[in-house]
Amino acid sequence: MSLPPDPADFLLDGHSPARYERDLISAIGAVSATFAECDATFSGIDHEALRREVDAVDLQQPTSDCASALRELDRLYLRDAVYFHHPRYLAHLNCPVVLPALAADAVASAVNSSLDTWDQSAGGTLIEQRLIQWTCDRLGFDAAAADGIFTSGGTQSNLHALYLAREHAVGSRHATDRTAALPRLRVFASADSHFSVRTAARLLGLHPDAVVPIPTDGHRRLRVDALRAAIDSARAEGSIPMAVVATAGTTDFGVIDPLAEIAEVVHEQPAPLWLHVDAAYGGGLLVSPTRRSLLAGIERAHSATVDFHKSFFQPISASALLVRRSEWMDAGRHHADYLNPVRMTRAGIPNQVDKSLQTTRRFDALKLWLTLRVMGADAIGELFDRVIDRAGEAHRLVASDPRFEVVTPSDLSTVVFRFAGTDEANLAARAALSANAEAMIASTTVDGRTFLKFTLLNPRTTLADIAEVVALIAGYASEHLSAQPSLAS
Repeated sequence: MSLPPDPADFLLDGHSPARYERDLISAIGAVSATFAECDATFSGIDHEALRREVDAVDLQQPTSDCASALRELDRLYLRDAVYFHHPRYLAHLNCPVVLPALAADAVASAVNSSLDTWDQSAGGTLIEQRLIQWTCDRLGFDAAAADGIFTSGGTQSNLHALYLAREHAVGSRHATDRTAALPRLRVFASADSHFSVRTAARLLGLHPDAVVPIPTDGHRRLRVDALRAAIDSARAEGSIPMAVVATAGTTDFGVIDPLAEIAEVVHEQPAPLWLHVDAAYGGGLLVSPTRRSLLAGIERAHSATVDFHKSFFQPISASALLVRRSEWMDAGRHHADYLNPVRMTRAGIPNQVDKSLQTTRRFDALKLWLTLRVMGADAIGELFDRVIDRAGEAHRLVASDPRFEVVTPSDLSTVVFRFAGTDEANLAARAALSANAEAMIASTTVDGRTFLKFTLLNPRTTLADIAEVVALIAGYASEHLSAQPSLAS
């Protein structure tokens, strides 16, 4: 009878290179086979049916070998996963990923560096800092004076930015005065800004109505006149304007607020006001060979969010918060004797935990580093340009079809439209596409009505793919309407 394996044999170390290589090759083989055979974005499986299969697994009985576990995983996950690389995945801000980033992910997972302190990451710290400087330079910040940190995503980046903005507004006040000021702080953001702005305000202990929604114009961009009026009104009523959040690529419409005009409003204020630009979606324009000018004005922001796992075609997760002046990060700095004591800071040792909301932090920057070293920035920007071009073609296609109505054209890669019928018909069409494994699209609400949404982030999606999906939507929506009893009856 064979003895059970020593649990230590499953550790990646000098004793296990052969097992590591074998298991990794098996995993890559399983994924490669799935991608080669993938002919739909999603299998259409019902969530309860899949739940029964997952719940049936006895977690007390391990398979003891990776190959068996991978075969099980194929049934529980790979077979029914949602595949963003498929050209008819048109739903959310999820992108197909480039191969150099996947290679980097494998390296990062194996070495398992934590980017909080120098003595846990060494070169990883320096690579991340270099990429922060590179991104700041692309933003138009003075890279020598600017700073930033990689984060888990746009929500964390926006939270961190508004935390710095709050401290910028009240950090120097006496404790009693500070407590009295917090309920009076106000954040101004487009009515179409990301929900994370409101979430951050709650987490930061601000008033429930601290985020003031600013109306948008006919192109869904923040109205600068309304912003100026809202700030003036807040001051008049005794509130304290804390920050303005401009969006460079709204989630629903992919439009960019007038950044230069907003910056002008912020900088003309009599008291300090923080300008944060949420470029989680539109950050890819930083490497666009043709459209960088759409971000004009972002260089005047105090801070910016960029999600590399959206328009830079990186695996989840990879985001960054960037600030124009490194000292603005000081509000979040902290020292722990066991991690980054003050003596290390005085010695110039780069322990990044003192400017991060996280302690343990994965080496996500390696993905972007290897991508830039293999492909170059222009190649990434060309991919983003392609999906923006395709979205323009898709908008014109749908707008020319009398069966549909569309919302304003996107600055980026979003198309918002609806079949000229009921809300229920549009939702039924969306559900049918998914259930029949034909495509994945999103829906949203515009002025109280249900609209459908294409979010294009796959450069291999063709206009023919989009035309086919549009035809299917029209067919399913029409079927739904035909099946409904008429009002006359």
